Amino acid sequence: MRSVEMNTIERSIYGDNLQELESTMQFLVDEVNVVREKMKKGQDTDPVEHLIFRIKSEESMREKCRRKGLPETTDSALNVIHDAVGVRVVCAFVSDVYTIRDHLINLDNCEVIEEKDYIKHAKSNGYRSYHLILRVNKKVYAEIQLRTISQDTWAALEHHIHYKKETTADDALIISELKRCADELASTDISMQTIRDLIMSSKKQNESI
Repeated sequence: MRSVEMNTIERSIYGDNLQELESTMQFLVDEVNVVREKMKKGQDTDPVEHLIFRIKSEESMREKCRRKGLPETTDSALNVIHDAVGVRVVCAFVSDVYTIRDHLINLDNCEVIEEKDYIKHAKSNGYRSYHLILRVNKKVYAEIQLRTISQDTWAALEHHIHYKKETTADDALIISELKRCADELASTDISMQTIRDLIMSSKKQNESI
């Protein structure tokens, strides 16, 4: 049994880099928590609703290689596909998304490889989120997703509704309704941001009196 376990480890698509992947993931999580603590002191509330992180499973990584027509090798997993390390930060407000984004991209050992702002430029189906691909220490790639509670809720519901159904003649209507919901939630995000800004402004004025 022990020899079987050793062979399984040796066949890992990540080679002997799993510990480095885990260290990179923990570094990014720690940095999110650093800026999170600073923001808590400034606004008396935690700006992060959820912080989710993972190393993509062997099965998922191999499936992604096959889907992209790539060989199932360590090089594919670490250098061609860039989401072996994944971190998702779900924030209360839109401004919090950009504060955390600014912190991460300005870290000395993080290089921005790709940046997509689907909040300001939503996808055609209404999807909104901020995506970053960072290379940490000039070696390990990581995908960071930053979004609001509303955006995360919509993405989860869209996944259940859109991808779990059979194709029907009502596809256009379903897509239209999903986008309408996304737009309504985006409008709510703007309103909630405005309310929060007014509260913070009022608080600062009272403190200065």
